[in-house]
Amino acid sequence: MRPGDLTELLAGARAELADTPRELLGEVVTPRMLGIPRSPRVALRDEVWHLGVLLLGAEDLYATGEVVRSREPARRGYTAESQRARAGLAEAAFRGGILPGTAVHLGWRRLDVSTLDEPASADLPLAVIDGQLRVRWSAAGGFTDADSYVRERVELLRHPPQGAT
Repeated sequence: MRPGDLTELLAGARAELADTPRELLGEVVTPRMLGIPRSPRVALRDEVWHLGVLLLGAEDLYATGEVVRSREPARRGYTAESQRARAGLAEAAFRGGILPGTAVHLGWRRLDVSTLDEPASADLPLAVIDGQLRVRWSAAGGFTDADSYVRERVELLRHPPQGAT
């Protein structure tokens, strides 16, 4: 599959997913008032369909980062610093105007399919291997055919398994 073929595949996926709900893509920003930094908040950048390790926007393709659910600030005790950091991101989403409980993707990266080359980059989910476009489905996992991966993810979004939310 060439990058041009991926463009066609993604256009088809967008058409099939047109009636399915999208998720939010955000970026943590620290606004300033009179030069003084204020509490970080999440600024919305796009709405996307979550296709596993890929996020498909109306025009762009992104690599996933992390997902948090917006929640109101509250005093909590934490056993780990990582919990405190995730709670801070969830509260930043709330300060950015995202309704509590709504998922937002952070730490994403825009992918430019036209610049993919061999060998595969360890930090990107897409690569051209032996002339074929492949998707790395997890950081520790192997590569799979991009066409079948995207088609399977589209089908899962259109027809989620019973009990999936």
